[in-house]
Amino acid sequence: METPVFEEIDPASDCDCPGCVHWRRVLPHSRAGRVTAHPAAHRALALAAVASAALGAGHAVPAAAASHASHHPGDVSAGEEPDTPQGGKAPLHGPAGRPAQPSAAPRVSAITRTEIIKRAKTWVAAKVPYSMSAYWSDGYRQDCSGYVSMAWQLPGNEWTGSLAQFAERITKEELQPGDILLFHNPDDPEKGSHVVIFGGWTDSTQTSYVAYEQTRPHTRRQSTPYAYWSNSDRYVPYRYKGVTPEEPAPEPDSGRPGAPAATPYPRAAYFGPGAVNKYVTLLGRMLVARGAGAAYASGPGPRWTDADRRATRAFQLAQGWTGADADGLPGPRTWELLVTGEGKDVKDAVAGPPPASHGVPGYPGRAMFRPGASNAYVTRLGRQLVRKGFGRFYAVGPGPRWSEADRRAVEAFQRTQGWRGGAADGYPGPETWRRLFS
Repeated sequence: METPVFEEIDPASDCDCPGCVHWRRVLPHSRAGRVTAHPAAHRALALAAVASAALGAGHAVPAAAASHASHHPGDVSAGEEPDTPQGGKAPLHGPAGRPAQPSAAPRVSAITRTEIIKRAKTWVAAKVPYSMSAYWSDGYRQDCSGYVSMAWQLPGNEWTGSLAQFAERITKEELQPGDILLFHNPDDPEKGSHVVIFGGWTDSTQTSYVAYEQTRPHTRRQSTPYAYWSNSDRYVPYRYKGVTPEEPAPEPDSGRPGAPAATPYPRAAYFGPGAVNKYVTLLGRMLVARGAGAAYASGPGPRWTDADRRATRAFQLAQGWTGADADGLPGPRTWELLVTGEGKDVKDAVAGPPPASHGVPGYPGRAMFRPGASNAYVTRLGRQLVRKGFGRFYAVGPGPRWSEADRRAVEAFQRTQGWRGGAADGYPGPETWRRLFS
């Protein structure tokens, strides 16, 4: 990112002198914001001019730029695009305000979603003032990208143009607390970009969510329309690569394996598409213990999949339930029967294998295709890629362990579909899977 040409000279944000009030109302906006008529701004411009003249034309001095209009707490209205210029990449800053030694290479450290939101809330509680040049006591820059860097516990201060290297692109349906919505505008990266932390949906329609963001005058948490107040179609969901599942629930110690009687029902929001948490893992283990293991090709794990839904429905059907009572989503009664070991077990093979749709094997979920993954779906994917003419990427195999050969073969297939950029990243999503097997 280029160093900004202008240097901001910003008078006190709470200045209500007649001059500031008058000029904020009548002067036109500049590209950097609204010109102020505060005496401090005039003095800064004069000093910059004198310094420039003294150094000569060969040694340019940055001119004092027009500052943004001042804000009081609460000035940002619900439908207003926030005033959020940002700084570039920078190391963390120490207590004395000096940059710390930058790390040699980007580092991804493990962190849970709970920890990300907990860290985000610290700035909300402290009402950290917005600044693209100042650094908070924790070493992070007080702008929108510095805020995400802090919440994700990154080793340095990133900007909107570099945050994506620490994350993977996801879909709206996969959003979970601690993910981000990123709008990077390469045409005006300093003032045309913004990023917010996703805090969770406010309703089942997924049209509004809780956003944690760093904006003027200070950090805020508020209900926000998806994807944002302005430029909504340009915000992209991302997930930090270092996100780890919550600590797994302790192994049960009760009459039935997989039935922890002390674990209360955690709420319906913990189950369903996009959910990733320890309760999904616990649910799967209990269902396997009750005879629904045939639904799982691998796992169970913390990410909700169709296997969890089918296993849950098989257990509900075993209780004689029908209709909405057997929808595959665990409610309080389903949970109670599982944790207490009561009710009827699932009969053998009732859950059945993963289904096919229109002759296409059921998509098993993104978690099956990532570095370190090893399962039957990777083998099936690779063999189908070979059948489709993309076998040149394999020196051996295909096999069950995900490899760079699989990723390159998938990317080549995606490009034959006319996809580019993030849509051809080499990781199969539901549409890639459908077209590959159709």
